[in-house]
Amino acid sequence: MLMDYRGADRFPKRNPSWVKRFIHAIHGILYGFQTEKNFRFHVIAAITVMLVAFLLQISRLEWICVLFAIGIVMGAELLNSAIERTVDLVTEEFHPLAKSAKDLAAGAVFVVSMIAALIGICIFGPYVVQWISILK
Repeated sequence: MLMDYRGADRFPKRNPSWVKRFIHAIHGILYGFQTEKNFRFHVIAAITVMLVAFLLQISRLEWICVLFAIGIVMGAELLNSAIERTVDLVTEEFHPLAKSAKDLAAGAVFVVSMIAALIGICIFGPYVVQWISILK
């Protein structure tokens, strides 16, 4: 018997309600927070950045850029973790392609993290310069 592309014969109910999908997504985020040191770091960094942004009263457009950067970095970190677990599920022994998959996923997190840092410098830099000039 041919299995359809969704694996319907393995999973009897493939269309859970949107509420259940939302709950699964929240569970994934919580699992990432509980098990991934790098994700916890990104969450703490995001909270710190948002607190500073609130204190500096950045503009709406600046908020949009900050929140977008935070979301991209955290999403990339969760995807990186998912890729690492999938690779670990497929093989326990060293394989060059498994290493490449993990390295590429980690590289993606690094790229978006560096872009987020540059966005932070562009947004917060002028505020820091202004603050330093006031202190002089």
